[in-house]
Amino acid sequence: MSDSLKWIKSTYSAQGNCVEVAATGQVMIRDTQDRTGPVLKVPAAAWRAFTGQVRER
Repeated sequence: MSDSLKWIKSTYSAQGNCVEVAATGQVMIRDTQDRTGPVLKVPAAAWRAFTGQVRER
């Protein structure tokens, strides 16, 4: 499943301590250092709300 997705890492990531995201109708989030580990799935609307709040701070 996760091998066929286009995972995106933030350009702000410097030392590998970050997450990657992929969109499939919902947003999937994984640890860049454990790419075969668990994946958190959230609705796209929830992800947009979260990232909007982060940008405001």
